[in-house]
Amino acid sequence: MTLPETMRAIEISEPGGPEVLTPATRPVPQPGPGQILIRSAYAGVNRPDALQRAGSYNPPPGASDLPGLEAAGEVAAVGPDVSGWRVGDAVCALLPGGGYAEYVVTPAAHALPVPKGMTLREAACLPETFFTVWSNVFMRGGLRAGERFLVHGGSSGIGTTAIQLARHFGARVFATAGSDDKCAACLRLGAERAINYRDEDFVEILRAEGGADLILDMVGGSYLPRNVKALADDGRLVQIAFLQGPKVDLNFAQVMTRRLTITGSTLRPQSDLAKARIAEALRARVWPLLEAGRVAPVMDSEFPLEEAAAAHARMESSGHVGKIVLRIS
Repeated sequence: MTLPETMRAIEISEPGGPEVLTPATRPVPQPGPGQILIRSAYAGVNRPDALQRAGSYNPPPGASDLPGLEAAGEVAAVGPDVSGWRVGDAVCALLPGGGYAEYVVTPAAHALPVPKGMTLREAACLPETFFTVWSNVFMRGGLRAGERFLVHGGSSGIGTTAIQLARHFGARVFATAGSDDKCAACLRLGAERAINYRDEDFVEILRAEGGADLILDMVGGSYLPRNVKALADDGRLVQIAFLQGPKVDLNFAQVMTRRLTITGSTLRPQSDLAKARIAEALRARVWPLLEAGRVAPVMDSEFPLEEAAAAHARMESSGHVGKIVLRIS
């Protein structure tokens, strides 16, 4: 494959709102040892992209300053010491950054084959979301069949994925969302109960069921003490974001007397080896489900690369259900 010298990209001109996402021309990156270069067809849009745009989520050392943490396309070049991938292979990949561009490099071990029967548009929705859900719900949270699982933001990309996977692996799934339509979407995906947080109290509902064995939360703020109340004895709370902020007064006596576990993680700063292990688990446990059509990404909308600002505005409006993608080629 003959590579151009430059590529179209979207860069962050300065910290701020969606309007600071600016079309630009950048040199095509070159893959280093253990890396592949992907010619992207689609890139996923995620909340961490908006945090980076606002200046509150810096790229890790050595990563591209361009936003974008997942993409799907074809392998355009392979670096030294790469096995298992060839030029022309269809892949989707977790990225350290740089996804809002025509070409992007990533560790080869963080790429996965596009599931059979799935389009590149759909595949671009998989890496960031599925890596996050699998590592936090199943690896860190230890969700088991028969347990009561509550996911906040059930209509988000994370939420729609968590509902499907938890239901498939035998959990009883509860979800919160902000409208009746979003709650209906959660029910269609397999939630046993969808809770409109504007009208109902998830604490009361979960306590009536015996409490949640596991909660996946990205809200934080006032939800933290309410999550603790909603947990069953020996329950686990996994925190993956703080849309309402990370600081709150919390009575830790409940954590001690009821033997609760509070944990959490962010994906981007983890080591390449940790991410490779998540990829291996997904390939073995989840990719067969995707290929069989038993689990699928939920698509909300598509925007051209040059309209990344509109995509961010859509995401931050919280009106979307499922994933938003950028069409690159």
